[in-house]
Amino acid sequence: MAISPFEERYRTEMNDVFDDQTKLNKWMAVEVALAKAHAQLGHIPKDAPGQIEAAMKKVKHERVVEIEAQIHHDLMAMVKALTEQAGDAGKYVHLGATSYDIEDTATALIFLDAIEVLEKKLDNFAAILKKMALKHKETVCVGRTHGQHAVPTTHGMKFALYYQELGRNKERLCEVKKRIAVGKMSGAVGSMATFGGDGPKIQKIVMKELGLEGAKVTNQVIQRDRHAEVMFILASIASLFEKIAKEIRNLQRTEILEISEAFSAKQVGSSTMPQKRNPHKSERVCSLARLVRANVMTALENNALEHERDLTNSANERAIFSESFIAVDYMALEITKIVDGLVFYPENIKRNLELTKGLILAERLMIHLVEKKGMGRQDAHEQVRSMAQDAFASGRHLKELVLERKLLDKKTADEIFDYSTYIGHAKNIVENAVG
Repeated sequence: MAISPFEERYRTEMNDVFDDQTKLNKWMAVEVALAKAHAQLGHIPKDAPGQIEAAMKKVKHERVVEIEAQIHHDLMAMVKALTEQAGDAGKYVHLGATSYDIEDTATALIFLDAIEVLEKKLDNFAAILKKMALKHKETVCVGRTHGQHAVPTTHGMKFALYYQELGRNKERLCEVKKRIAVGKMSGAVGSMATFGGDGPKIQKIVMKELGLEGAKVTNQVIQRDRHAEVMFILASIASLFEKIAKEIRNLQRTEILEISEAFSAKQVGSSTMPQKRNPHKSERVCSLARLVRANVMTALENNALEHERDLTNSANERAIFSESFIAVDYMALEITKIVDGLVFYPENIKRNLELTKGLILAERLMIHLVEKKGMGRQDAHEQVRSMAQDAFASGRHLKELVLERKLLDKKTADEIFDYSTYIGHAKNIVENAVG
């Protein structure tokens, strides 16, 4: 039975990247690369790396767990299990290395695999956002600031905004690869003392074999600012997903209902209220975003280890790395399906545009009075503000007061209060943003 919801409920292909057997394989791959470096430099027999590499395939996670139960050291348990299977070459396994030479280098490989998996999801979501932005670039709706009706905008503008932010997060994820694709083979305090005069050569050969860069300086570990940066980017992506999900939740409110999550024929909204159509998928996205953000704080605290390192990062990293990557991967899948399946309610969109009886076009009226009637900007603002307050208090349409006070003729007033023509360059902005 699963303890963590990430084992089953929120499982994605990302789980395979952080699977115990996968981690074990990455550890052993680093051990093989180290053996190859030693062989290349003449420290061990030329055929030893091949024997160690062949032994990798025989090592099972269950055996490593069995050894760990006896010695209470997971990395050394792997070393012993690999040694068992490597025959005479076993005596060269882990030669000169410390545990985190292996673990941190393997973590870099795992992070790169995880980023690759996530990038594909983000590309898929970008395509959906682009499609929705173009489809709704002229779907006029009311804009809201401070929770209040502001001026008209379009739903396409919303999706274009998300598309651009997603692009920036994709850039961040791509950029961070060069800082996380770093390993070490530098020993207990980073001095490479166990490798004698060949330390720098050993590290260079190992990293070239694995496709990584060697850290220029370390103590016992790769410094955790690198990992914290990845965690921040994951949180930034999660916050975008939450932003979108929160907008969907708000626009799905009964009183607003401009858009909603898709609702299947047999879907249940509430165990007691049969009528409910809850935006529970969007709420789930928002909930997981909180977890991912919280993990950033833990990752930052891991950077301040004592002296050449302590072990206070180790236990929590077993959770926060996999949790954050899996959570964001799951969120990416969910938000893509949510946005792609959104239901729009045109009659409600129109109703909300007209809800304040012309008040959302007060700005347009003010600008017209300045540009066409020669009023000072502040005078026009005050006059329109006063009329807007009167219209709000009386429940009358703002256009009625404008005509009553003979500020505009009817034709001009009708043009001014046509909300569908007050979206500025929204169409071009959307096209440029996603084009």
